[in-house]
Amino acid sequence: MTTFDVLTIGNAIVDIIARCDDGFLVHNGIIKGAMNLIDAERAELLYSRMGPAVEASGGSAGNTAAGVASLGGRAAYFGKIANDQLGQIFTHDIRAQGVHFQTRPLDSLPPTARSMIFVTEDGERSMNTYLGACVELGPEDVEADVVAQSKVTYFEGYLWDPPRAKDAIREAARIAHTHGRETAMTLSDSFCVHRYRDEFLELMRSGAVDIVFANRQEALALYETEDFAVALASLAKDCKLAAVTLSEEGSIVVRGEERVRVGATAIEQVVDTTGAGDLYAAGFLYGYTTGRSLEDCSKLGNLAAGIVIGQIGPRPMVSLAGAARQAALV
Repeated sequence: MTTFDVLTIGNAIVDIIARCDDGFLVHNGIIKGAMNLIDAERAELLYSRMGPAVEASGGSAGNTAAGVASLGGRAAYFGKIANDQLGQIFTHDIRAQGVHFQTRPLDSLPPTARSMIFVTEDGERSMNTYLGACVELGPEDVEADVVAQSKVTYFEGYLWDPPRAKDAIREAARIAHTHGRETAMTLSDSFCVHRYRDEFLELMRSGAVDIVFANRQEALALYETEDFAVALASLAKDCKLAAVTLSEEGSIVVRGEERVRVGATAIEQVVDTTGAGDLYAAGFLYGYTTGRSLEDCSKLGNLAAGIVIGQIGPRPMVSLAGAARQAALV
């Protein structure tokens, strides 16, 4: 018996989201479409220059946990916050989604992480993240019983930025495999892949990671190729299962020689792409841990991603379970 379908591990971040034009990004030296790591001083500067903003609990793996719970799955989350106002907001929001979250907060500095996210007219998001308390996540925050009782333990590639988190991930993977469970990771960002390519490949090839999530650009970056077919073949060789999102073209799943391609969910307007990959992973993992076909897993992922990019913020504001029922996917 398992207590949880999916356990996710990630950087616990409160997103501060505002609209801007491309000129603002250029003027402030922000790389469009990327996750830019910043220090506390730059965080204060960018915040002072932001227009009207919306605060929303985020963090890649936190969004995935929230998505799994919204679909009706049993989700848990590990992530480090501080005992401050943003930490209290993060804790309230993720527990209100029905996610198990008991990671002990810091009682001192650094403060809870925050990400200034600038959304341009095309819906693209450019993230500027101050990691704060996230850098303190370590092996002592791994709840062994939760890992042992989770069908899949999923973590974000962004965790390779704070150094002690690597040890926590490796410990969680060891516990998961000892108990016959599976592990999954998202490559997170092509810039993140460039920073940690060798380490990501080692995780996959050593068997520490069973399932990989990526978008097209991340997959190409991982194998340093411009040929997508080569990247897919390499993914199929290096891990048990890989799911790759293709923006408006939907997604493709590879497992050995098997290829499953599913079209994107039709949406009226792209409002904010923040959380699209996170929610795709949520839908896919919900389907996977409840025994559905790879095609249906992909459809659930595309549905969840399509819903979240039609709103501001990275966590679904409607019941994904209801949307899935309406689409006859559950």
